Formats: sequence, C-alpha cells, structure tokens
Amino acid sequence: MKQIIFFGDSLTAGYGLRSASTESFPAILQQKINQSGFPYQIINAGISGDTTQSALYRLENVLRSPATIFILALGANDMLRSHSPAATAANLEKIILRVKETNPEVKLALLGMELPGWITQARAEPYRKLYRSLSEKYGMSYLPFLLEGVAGKPELNIPDGLHPNAAGYQIIAERVWPLLHSMLEIPGEQV
Repeated sequence: MKQIIFFGDSLTAGYGLRSASTESFPAILQQKINQSGFPYQIINAGISGDTTQSALYRLENVLRSPATIFILALGANDMLRSHSPAATAANLEKIILRVKETNPEVKLALLGMELPGWITQARAEPYRKLYRSLSEKYGMSYLPFLLEGVAGKPELNIPDGLHPNAAGYQIIAERVWPLLHSMLEIPGEQV
C-alpha cells in the first residue's frame, strides 16, 4: 500500500477534537480514499505546537516511512509567534529539499496559511507570497489557505477560536480532497 504523509502542526494533528483519528482532516481524507478504492494509507504526522524550525528536527524520523505523496502543512505557529516570513520560507524550503533528496519521485503539495483578516495587509502579504513562491519554484500542488471558509467562524472552531471543530474539519477536507485526488494514481493505471 502506498503512503501519504501529512506533515504539519496542530491543524493537521486535530488538536481539540474528541477523536482526531476519525475527525481530523487527514482522517476524513483517508475515509474518502477508502471509499474511492485507492490503495493509499495516510500517515498523520501532525504535532501540536510545531513551527517550521521544530519540524526540521523531526523530519528525518518521518522520512523513514517511504511516501508516494508528501503534504506539507506548516507555518501557522511561525506566524502566531512572529517568526519572520524569510525564516519560515527558508525552513519550508529546507523541508522540501530534504524530502525531494530522500525520494526524488515523491509528489509534493503545500497547504498554505494566512494571518487572520484583522492583521494588516502589509504584515500578512509576505506570508501569503512565500507559500505561492515555494509552490511555483518546486512545482508543488498548492492550496493557498488551509482554513479558508473556517477561520474566524465560531461555529466551526473549538472555543480557542484557532482550531477547527469536527464540522470545520469536514469543510477543510472537502477543500483539500480535489488537490489530493488529483495526485492519486487510479488503481490499475499505468504510470
């Protein structure tokens, strides 16, 4: 069975859910994969609190599981902790390069993050640009904003207002599914 690694932070891990193993967006995507008959297993390598820097320290362990698809979903904590866009971009690039070095055939995707709407455009734009720039530079599948349609909506988030609830993760999974589906090989298809 082929493996898909979701390498991220609490948004990937499913922080605050009753059952992250069934309600996080990678878990919901696994259900969609199973229903569609694709021979893929998702590994949820999300760790709450991870920044792009701390994720670099655990990357080698994650890469021990050979993946056909690697989904990179980091940066929210960098933004919340005011790490510079340049440092965030440099760390994401190091992750991308290490993944490609380990497995040149891997398909890569980048799930972007944005600062909340109440942050000034001048501060938010460099973060937005860094995801787009990296996805273009490395030819990665790309989703501009993982939390689009969910961020800032109390009914779709747990009480902390930062992490989606089960209903919010359903929306996220529906937005990520077309991107992921386009990366899957149809059973029996010659590559």
